[in-house]
Amino acid sequence: MDDREPLYAIAVAARLARMHPQTLRKYERAGLLRPARQQGNQRLYSNADLRRLERIRMLVDERGINVAGLGLALDMLDRLDAVPSDATAEEMRSAIDDTIRLVTGD
Repeated sequence: MDDREPLYAIAVAARLARMHPQTLRKYERAGLLRPARQQGNQRLYSNADLRRLERIRMLVDERGINVAGLGLALDMLDRLDAVPSDATAEEMRSAIDDTIRLVTGD
C-alpha cells in the first residue's frame, strides 16, 4: 500500500492525530498540509499526512512553535529528511548549510 494513498476522512484523521477537525483545516489553510480531495471536495488524509500532523503536534506542544513558525520548521525538517542515510559528510554538511540559508534568508 502506498503511504500517500488517501484513506481517512477528516473526522477519522483528526481522531487518529488527536486533534480537532478544525485544527486540520487551519493547518491546510496555512499551507502546512495538503490532503487529497475526492468528488464533492471531501478531504482525504494519508498515512504520510498523519505522520506530518504528528510532527506538527510535537512542534507545537513540545517546542512551542506557532503556526507562523511551523512552515519554516517543517521546511527545515523536510530538507534534512531528504538527505540519504548513507550521505557523505560533505553531502550532510551541504544539506545543513542549505537549511541554514533557508532560515537566515542568505
